[in-house]
Amino acid sequence: MQLGMVGLGRMGNYMVQRLMRDGHECVVYDTKPESVADLVAKGAVGSASLEEFVSKLSRPRAVWLMLPAAITDKVIAQLVPLLHDDDIIVDGGNSYYHDDIRRGAELITKGIHYVDVGTSGGVFGLERGYCLMIGGEKGIVQSLSPIFASLAPGAGSTPPSANRAPDPNSTAEQGYLHCGAHGAGHFVKMVHNGIEYGLMAAYAEGLNILKRANIGAAAHEADAETAPLSHPEHYRYDFNLQDVAEVWRRGSVITSWLLDLTSDALHADPALMKFAGRVSDSGEGRWTIMAAIDESVPTPVLSAALYGRFSSRDNDEFANKVLSAMRAGFGGHVEKPKA
Repeated sequence: MQLGMVGLGRMGNYMVQRLMRDGHECVVYDTKPESVADLVAKGAVGSASLEEFVSKLSRPRAVWLMLPAAITDKVIAQLVPLLHDDDIIVDGGNSYYHDDIRRGAELITKGIHYVDVGTSGGVFGLERGYCLMIGGEKGIVQSLSPIFASLAPGAGSTPPSANRAPDPNSTAEQGYLHCGAHGAGHFVKMVHNGIEYGLMAAYAEGLNILKRANIGAAAHEADAETAPLSHPEHYRYDFNLQDVAEVWRRGSVITSWLLDLTSDALHADPALMKFAGRVSDSGEGRWTIMAAIDESVPTPVLSAALYGRFSSRDNDEFANKVLSAMRAGFGGHVEKPKA
């Protein structure tokens, strides 16, 4: 099947390579000519402009956008005048599902179909495949099934859940799923990423407790600004975090790909010196919490994980100064210098 890909960053580039490996023809475009040239050398059909890109696609065209959410609408606006009835635009980035609902309604009035695809797999997707969560018209989604099947991991060695009844109409076991109408794919991916925030925070906090488990061996100041450690003899462990992460990967109930990646990082750099610990959030965690509020669903873990990311970027600096000011005011407490 032929597919056009706009946006050849880490994800888009590898997705094109995976599709070509499976025999699909890919027409590619990116504002960086070197990104286009890289894939042309691997067998893709290159384009120097969106106009040339569209001209090289056969009707009905399927155009997949792998772009930052902030510029997706801009690129769609540039594409629409170049497209025709029954062409398809697929957004595989991390767009807000509200935008998908709007785009789907707007584009269908122009005869253009729209599909939103939450895409998970990161930079390992080329070899592992991509988990795809899809929203849009059922018939249009089905017409793209050869593309989805090639990008997805397939059943592989992962057995179905023990209590799962066979369902010949579901593609979930293949690693891709039509979740519902416009926005459904990105809604499911949004919650997926919210869960990811919570899992990542749990691993990070747990490992931090282990890292500081030798606090009892350290000298402690005796002053009004330092909470005393009641039983320093309880905290005299020097854990090898690389080994702890490694043993957790084998037979424990918290095994996961995230743990695999954490273990790899600790073995490469036990102190994680190349990281400043300023953790970004690209929107999905916020949107998940907003949906939870609208649904009156309590999400204390996911909310705390999101706020933890805000704190990591010193967005709580002024609040902490206010706390210090109040303590100084009511008790004459003087801030201790950073260690």
